[in-house]
Amino acid sequence: MDERVTQPPAVLSPYHRFSRSEWAALRADTPLTLTLDDLNRLRSLSEPLSLEEVIEIYLPLSRLLALYVAATQGLYKATQRFLDAEDGKMPYIIGVGGSVAAGKSTLARVMRALLSRWPNTPKVQLVTTDGFLYPNAVLEAEGLMDKKGFPESYDSPALINFLSDIKAGTHNVRAPVYSHLTYDIMPDEFVTVDRPDILIVEGLNVLQPGRPVKHGHAGAFVSDFFDFSVYLDADENDLAQWYINRFLRLRETAFRDPRSYFRKYADMPENEAESMARDIWTRINLRNLHENILPTRARASLVLTKDAQHAIQTVELRKL
Repeated sequence: MDERVTQPPAVLSPYHRFSRSEWAALRADTPLTLTLDDLNRLRSLSEPLSLEEVIEIYLPLSRLLALYVAATQGLYKATQRFLDAEDGKMPYIIGVGGSVAAGKSTLARVMRALLSRWPNTPKVQLVTTDGFLYPNAVLEAEGLMDKKGFPESYDSPALINFLSDIKAGTHNVRAPVYSHLTYDIMPDEFVTVDRPDILIVEGLNVLQPGRPVKHGHAGAFVSDFFDFSVYLDADENDLAQWYINRFLRLRETAFRDPRSYFRKYADMPENEAESMARDIWTRINLRNLHENILPTRARASLVLTKDAQHAIQTVELRKL
């Protein structure tokens, strides 16, 4: 009788997986170009950002991206020579996605600061997709205020047109500006993007696939324009606590501004404010995470996973 044990087949993954220490070793001799003052300006209100985190996580990432950008620039120039064309440069676009409260804004700002210090990418700009949310008046008319941040709450055609112009090398492309104070689009205010070396696009649903349109065919979608993408991941219980903690801190600061959309929560007793924050998280943000954001994780070029203290512990890099 053959008693050999059949081994289960190896599980294949599209990603190389690194522990924190393994990833940190890939920094090599990449210099630290940020100071403690820089970090204080870059970190968010409720998210710690240590020098150790920058050295062990962000410096290897900036080194990797500098290599990717240089290779893409070289390929583009070779193609231009082949075509005997001179269309100028084509910006390298990096998408940053993940849940509310994951720390996307801090990640994007640190990446921008580090990448702008590389000699081949001196001009790095950052745009958030919040600016492409429909104004509150439109969301209210369409019954979408409780779905703010869901894919249907964005002016997707405007965002696609914006990215298309960026990729085409158009000068002075404008993006709308969103105010987290008034919780609405700021009329007649724009950020201008003028042919950067790198554009970082940060938002909740940047990796969302396109929705079917006429005759079942999908139109262009945001990630079509990305050269590289990052998904910032964390346990949903940690995300919930981070959101609640941030809400309570804002209650003591920004919510007290008379212009704040959330001014009504500033004087609410703390236990009631915490219950309100938990309700908003569960009813809106957690639902958006489950239905729209988390399913896009597997589409990212790089996945960074945080622990409960906001420290990135694992890095997964898509295999080429």
